[in-house]
Amino acid sequence: MRQRASNMDDDRILVTGGTGTLGRHLVPRLRETGREIRVLSRRGQAGDDGVEFVTGDLASGEGIEAAAQGVGVIVHCAGSARGDEDKARNLVAAAPRARAPHLVYISVVGADRIPAAGGIDRAMFGYYAAKAASERVVADSGLPWTTLRATQFHDLILAVVRQMAKLPLVPVPAGFRFQPVDSDEVAARLVELALGTPAGLVPELAGPRVYEMKELLRGYLQARGKRRAMVPLPVPGKAARAFRNGANLAPDRPVGRRTWEEFLAEQISDERD
Repeated sequence: MRQRASNMDDDRILVTGGTGTLGRHLVPRLRETGREIRVLSRRGQAGDDGVEFVTGDLASGEGIEAAAQGVGVIVHCAGSARGDEDKARNLVAAAPRARAPHLVYISVVGADRIPAAGGIDRAMFGYYAAKAASERVVADSGLPWTTLRATQFHDLILAVVRQMAKLPLVPVPAGFRFQPVDSDEVAARLVELALGTPAGLVPELAGPRVYEMKELLRGYLQARGKRRAMVPLPVPGKAARAFRNGANLAPDRPVGRRTWEEFLAEQISDERD
């Protein structure tokens, strides 16, 4: 892993995915450090309070080279189950080499343990394979780099159980467990890593408790005053087996403090307000 040469002029930080779930917490935290923050967005928008928005598209590579000029750190938060590897590759290719920026990447716990899935399973498990491929792009980039794997965000779990709760009879994947973590806590850790020296693959970040899928759903239903019948749904395939074996969990890394119940209570309260 290459160490970044010291350059006091390169205090600017570029953030991809700065308007997403994680980015909405990360950008204000980075701004509080006094650094100049540049956010890459497919749609141009006005900057605010020391945040510069630049237009670019990671999928096509358009505008990325200009966005990466003059930055000392790139925090790559943009990602999806499709095209994630290509986006990472375009970002790496656009990064200047004369004063190579520190590339900080957010990945997911289980990226190295959940096998790639095809067909219908890809919609459920494709994200893990995409993150694994992007990790390899970052590690092989020739740039100084740091990668953090985190467990599933509370926000993602909430979006899933909301959809499940719309059904009168809810099929729940049998044996699936999750260890949700607060996205703001992940953002705080990314700030530490972005301001530190390149460290390669760092210890994982996970939520304080492991839940069965039915527990997460039941908690949401109770908070909303709803009742639904649940039925276990067997999910076949190697990726599902890895999930049942806990490949997406990090029980030895319960670093996060905010529980699912605390997150849920706040979300439900905000909805009622």
